[in-house]
Amino acid sequence: MYRAPINEIAFTLKEVAGLKQLQGLPGNEELSEDLVDAILSEAAKFAEEEIAPLNRKGDLQPAQLVDGAVKTTPGWKECYTNWYQGGWNSLTGSPEFGGQGLPNMLHVAVMEMWNSGNMAFTLGPTLTIGAVEALEKHGSEYLQSTFLPKLVSGEWTGTMNLTEPQAGSDLSALRTRAEPQPDGTYKIFGQKIYITYGDHDMTDNIVHLVLARLPDAPAGTRGISLFVVPKYMVNADGSIGAQNDVRVAGVEHKLGIHGSPTCTMVYGDEGGAIGYLVGEENRGLACMFTMMNNARLAVGVQGVGIAELAFQQALAYALERKQGKAPGAQDEGMSAIAAHPDVKRMLLSMKSKAQVARAICYACAHALDMSKAAPDEAGRKFWTERAGLLTPIAKGYSTDIGVDVASIGIQVHGGMGFVEETGAAQHLRDARIAPIYEGTNGIQALDLVMRKLPLSGGDHVKAFIAELREIADQVAAENMPEMGSTGRKLRAAVNDLEEATLWLLEAQGNGQLAEAQAGATPYMKLAGLTLGGALLAKGALASKAEDELTRKRRVQVARAFAETELGETAGLKETVTESSQGILSVDIAEFA
Repeated sequence: MYRAPINEIAFTLKEVAGLKQLQGLPGNEELSEDLVDAILSEAAKFAEEEIAPLNRKGDLQPAQLVDGAVKTTPGWKECYTNWYQGGWNSLTGSPEFGGQGLPNMLHVAVMEMWNSGNMAFTLGPTLTIGAVEALEKHGSEYLQSTFLPKLVSGEWTGTMNLTEPQAGSDLSALRTRAEPQPDGTYKIFGQKIYITYGDHDMTDNIVHLVLARLPDAPAGTRGISLFVVPKYMVNADGSIGAQNDVRVAGVEHKLGIHGSPTCTMVYGDEGGAIGYLVGEENRGLACMFTMMNNARLAVGVQGVGIAELAFQQALAYALERKQGKAPGAQDEGMSAIAAHPDVKRMLLSMKSKAQVARAICYACAHALDMSKAAPDEAGRKFWTERAGLLTPIAKGYSTDIGVDVASIGIQVHGGMGFVEETGAAQHLRDARIAPIYEGTNGIQALDLVMRKLPLSGGDHVKAFIAELREIADQVAAENMPEMGSTGRKLRAAVNDLEEATLWLLEAQGNGQLAEAQAGATPYMKLAGLTLGGALLAKGALASKAEDELTRKRRVQVARAFAETELGETAGLKETVTESSQGILSVDIAEFA
């Protein structure tokens, strides 16, 4: 059973990711230690007692399409009602529309707990919060007053409708169309696939955000507009009106996240679904990216949540399961498998990777908060660029960690992990979608290399690397025997990251775009490893005020990650800088 690691979460927020810096800025005066601790404590209680008990049930009793409507897993609707009535959906919403106006850092922390408790359940609120952000930033006064209060509270849910059968990552192939009407509305016609919570029975209304083309729209992504298309129309007094021309045509049968209904949605079968333009015509992709950027960090947090859950279960099993006799064991009989060196290695790997993913995602949330809270324009620009740099790493590297840790968890269980009885296999099945949706991890890597490294002419990433080097130098200067070779390993990793970064910047400057793209994915892993090692080391250095056992654990985790994972950075650097021609020279069709 899941137990929220409140102390780990609070420590990472305050001592590693930078919450204390945010607390000192205007607009965050009420963000006291007591408030933060109270929110984390109540969120942990809800995750453990209400969300987590439904996780296995959702896997075994998936959402179903019944008589043209989706029926969610038993208990889902009641849990969701308790969740939104508890105010959890409104945590970061604007106070103007009933939100609490709290920072992203707190939202990410509680979302980790929700995802550990039940990733399939948490997907619904994740999309709603993204829809709120899109409408807060781009919606008209009418759209905001009509839809935001109910979306912020969670009384209604929101969706993101991008993908079509012929248009996945490349939205230029999108065909859903929008026809202007005399009253200023639009009629929407088309089909969308892979729509998370496209239909369900948990709320009275569902607010779809739909990408579509106007009749005279330019070709490609420049001709895409964004529309609000509610499942039910909203009357002038705010009450629910007639059903819109929107229907669910199917629910996907998936590898994992069974409790989350992934729907095929059809618009306009009976004359056209009524939609409302968000932002400007042909500028819909810019509006949608507000929602997608929120979702990318939220998906990274899914990697954190699954990794933490898989670790907890594997540790509990390894402490109970006895096999063989561990080296040096004094007790008679068999030892718990947790005492065997190789299993200990796996468990330490799981623990350190889960903490790395947590620290990276929290640091990204901190940058997003600072991009709004910094008191001057230069500061806001700096933190906007930092958030841009960290978002693809948070999404890509953290979700890769979620899959990796869930897989190791099955290995710790042995044969009992491969069968469904223990539930360990569910974590891997659930985690596997996260590197795919909201922009595949390959796309995240391309975004990192091609768009984010060149920010401020490359100066921002160079400053970022300098910050990581300061941490490595501090670890080396402290010369703590219990840190082992952490300082040396981290310094080497920073050097590898710097060399690969400079090579990629030079390659792009020379027009070697294909060469740079060929190294994007190994570069993202290199960046994630180095950043993760630095953040764990930062936490170890900051743990001196904690009790001896807690401090010992932080040091051990930081050291284990440095000494067992950071050795990869040298090979990744060489892959980035030396292997592109070996990839680009291949005609892959010859293998068919």
